Amino acid sequence: MNIYRFNPVTDPRWPEFLSRHSQASIFHTVGWLEALRLTYGYEPVAFTTSNGEKLSNAVVFCQVRSWLTGKRLVSIPFSDHCQPLVSGQELQTILESLQRSRTTERWKYIELRPLTDETAVDGRAGYANSETFSFQKIDLTRALDTIYRGFHDSCIRRKIKRAEREKLVYEAGRSEELLQKFQNLLLLTRRRHKLPPQPAVWFRNLAKCLGDLLTIHVVSKDGRPVASILTLRYKKSLIYKYGCSDAQFNNLGGTPLLFWKAIQQAKEMGIEEFDLGRSAPEDPGLIAFKEHLGAETSELRYYRSPVVPIKQENRQPGTSWARHALARLPDPLLAEAGRLLYRHLG
Repeated sequence: MNIYRFNPVTDPRWPEFLSRHSQASIFHTVGWLEALRLTYGYEPVAFTTSNGEKLSNAVVFCQVRSWLTGKRLVSIPFSDHCQPLVSGQELQTILESLQRSRTTERWKYIELRPLTDETAVDGRAGYANSETFSFQKIDLTRALDTIYRGFHDSCIRRKIKRAEREKLVYEAGRSEELLQKFQNLLLLTRRRHKLPPQPAVWFRNLAKCLGDLLTIHVVSKDGRPVASILTLRYKKSLIYKYGCSDAQFNNLGGTPLLFWKAIQQAKEMGIEEFDLGRSAPEDPGLIAFKEHLGAETSELRYYRSPVVPIKQENRQPGTSWARHALARLPDPLLAEAGRLLYRHLG
């Protein structure tokens, strides 16, 4: 069985293939891949056993080249998950082919981020679990009032009511003004976490490449933005990707209100699930918040070849002392640190 390599950004078969594959996600799309290429210089590449006008399977990656973290093949950088769109013997053949190419291509490792274990990656061609996360999603096929009743009373419902009493103003869209509000809040949040923010150009490229599949949600108090989330939409799924807030206003309930507004809009559009993404084991507060929204929790496993188990904190830039130093940088320098660092972290 032969393996064929192609560029999913330029190959006209790719969007059509995604449109008919039930496990395709926003992270497989041309828009997401092109934003990665434009921002970080990652090279999208896909592998298939199909040789013809119509694709029947594929695994998509980005080739990351970094003098700091090495050259590697990742499916897909900065995604929470990216299911291999192939199974059975075809998957085995592709993985074995990549394994044979690893030395000649000088890939430090190959990483897969499947959403489910249906593909049974573990143990195939030298791939084994390297990281494990919690994954949460909300079933939106239920009635809206049923979803609301599923929220935790004190942690979510009361805070939504507080936000409504405070008359927080809600906006949604992808204008430059909303993008700037989001980025200002992101800088505050990342500083609070002692981490640099993702580069501003990343969000501009996402907005440009994904168009109306991307929405920025913002709530403000007396004209001052207090919380924001960024969501993506693909087929019947809404995906929560980024969130940020001004901590001094967290008691107003802005973030729970944002999720409630996003859910209401998703229901109007016929969306059937709200993908809340991954949560690291060392962040129980985030896991609890998502579960308080009524989300179901499952396990998300990443796989690498060769097998090099890594600690979750290695996903975060810098050691403890470096993170404390980052938190003290002026805003322009902190933003610049993000621009320089993130291209090495995919």
